[in-house]
Amino acid sequence: MGGAFTAVADDATATWWNPAGLASGAYLSMLVEYGRTTDRDETHRGLALAFPALGLGYYRMTVSEMQPASSTGTPNASRQDPGTAGVRSVDVSQFGATVGQSIGGRFVVATTLKLLRAMGDSHGGLDVGAMAVFGVARVGAIVRNVSEPTFGSGDEALTLRRQVRVGASVTTLARSSFGGATLAIDADMRRVAGPEGDERRIAGGAEVWTPRRILGFRAGISGSTVGESRVSAGGGASVTLRPGLSADLQATGGSDRSRRGWGAGFRVTF
Repeated sequence: MGGAFTAVADDATATWWNPAGLASGAYLSMLVEYGRTTDRDETHRGLALAFPALGLGYYRMTVSEMQPASSTGTPNASRQDPGTAGVRSVDVSQFGATVGQSIGGRFVVATTLKLLRAMGDSHGGLDVGAMAVFGVARVGAIVRNVSEPTFGSGDEALTLRRQVRVGASVTTLARSSFGGATLAIDADMRRVAGPEGDERRIAGGAEVWTPRRILGFRAGISGSTVGESRVSAGGGASVTLRPGLSADLQATGGSDRSRRGWGAGFRVTF
């Protein structure tokens, strides 16, 4: 959905997208996912387990950003990208535990306490999410990396910048003729580092399901509102293999090289 998921996620994916989404999810949700970028050959792996009041997740991802100049005026090289001069890539592992609290019948606040490891360093971290539900409409927000943990030191230091993202979605109820549809929009409130320089993204996407939710199709587009035009567009599908078990596939293209790639996952929901 182009990354427009902050106000949509309500299963195990919420441990990443917005921890407050767990409150409206199924009794039990499990997720295994894998993704790879084609131009940069970076991978993403995820494993998450979620209940309405508790989520556990492990993610291993590659963080790439424009390489800052060292004190000698040359690019640093934690792991130099062979295809793009001045870009470094660092593998980051994240273990997280999510808990939430309902406030009234419409509002939820949740946090994910994280243990992050990169460049031989380990640090604690925190994500905070919020979700408000008004019938078929949802409004969500997440603040990632609240404490902005820093790995390494000196010219080689990598700081995971605080990210603030908001989103809204509208979901139609399922009918006999189709299984429901969702429209969503997301926007970053702060600049974040990327392999082609700082970016602040806005995204929009849609999802529609066939009757009995056997097949789901989704698509979306996103772009940066700062710097050069960097647009990515993606699409995906889900198929219900048996009640409670589904498989997901997605592919992304566009002028933003850092996001071209594909991904696959399996979800169990009860």
